[in-house]
Amino acid sequence: MLRLVNHSSNRFCDLAVIALFLALTTSLIAQIAKTGVLAGKITDSSGAPVANATLTATSAETGQMRTAATGADGSYRFDQLPPGNYLLKIEAPSFKTLQILPATVDVGKTTVLDETLGATELGGEPTATPQENLPNAQSSSTAPSLSDLGLTPEQTQGNPKEQALLDKRSHMLKIHQRMGLITAGPLIATVVTSLNAGGRNTSTASRDMHAALGGLTGDLYFISAYYAIRAPRVPGTETRGPIRFHKAMAWIHGPGMIMTPILGIMAFDQKSKGEKVHGIASAHGPVAIVTAGAFGAALLSVSVKF
Repeated sequence: MLRLVNHSSNRFCDLAVIALFLALTTSLIAQIAKTGVLAGKITDSSGAPVANATLTATSAETGQMRTAATGADGSYRFDQLPPGNYLLKIEAPSFKTLQILPATVDVGKTTVLDETLGATELGGEPTATPQENLPNAQSSSTAPSLSDLGLTPEQTQGNPKEQALLDKRSHMLKIHQRMGLITAGPLIATVVTSLNAGGRNTSTASRDMHAALGGLTGDLYFISAYYAIRAPRVPGTETRGPIRFHKAMAWIHGPGMIMTPILGIMAFDQKSKGEKVHGIASAHGPVAIVTAGAFGAALLSVSVKF
């Protein structure tokens, strides 16, 4: 009987490894294939290129960020961006910071976004044309206003309300992602200790350790889930690419994280009484394996840097 139990445990372990491998491979292929490009050119109010400007693209869905810099011709390019909506922040010395929301990236396409930066009030660009030859010329002691440069407030400022929502969402999703990575540690330990928690002759200490690790995993998991559920949504954003896959996996590992400890308690009680695990409690192992595989795939889909 003991050999049969050990054989069954080894089989569950092999199935767990295969399930994790297949799920992680699928996630990697999806991330590599389903990307897009965001590119464009940054100029000043006179049409001259702005070199060495720093651009930051922040995903409205995950809060992950990518940075790029403009070349001598003012051009920039973000390659292999997961599809979705991005907040684009443009910064350059002597220019006002510009924020655009949302910039949408589609699979297999290049989204072209050209923008014009306005000079700051203290650092307007010098001009070689004599001021007296310009219509409506300003006094030499007065800096030109934004309206004089032909810029509207919408071009130089982001929407404060949407920016606040995006900042809060990015912060909460970063905590969600970090808690997910932390949860992976005790989850792996729980799976490993499960090999010594079954069988009639296993020690009570082994079962207690497995149960304690399972409880810790569940607590950390639901803390992580709280931040994902409570993160505010930015109007106009749409779930795409890896995030859609990530959420699909949540429909598997979410119920699994609820069912696994319930079935585990039932199996624990039966083992503690010296009984063989029977009835619905016997599904504890397979449910735990599927849950761990779905959780690992979901974690990888948003943890790989893009």
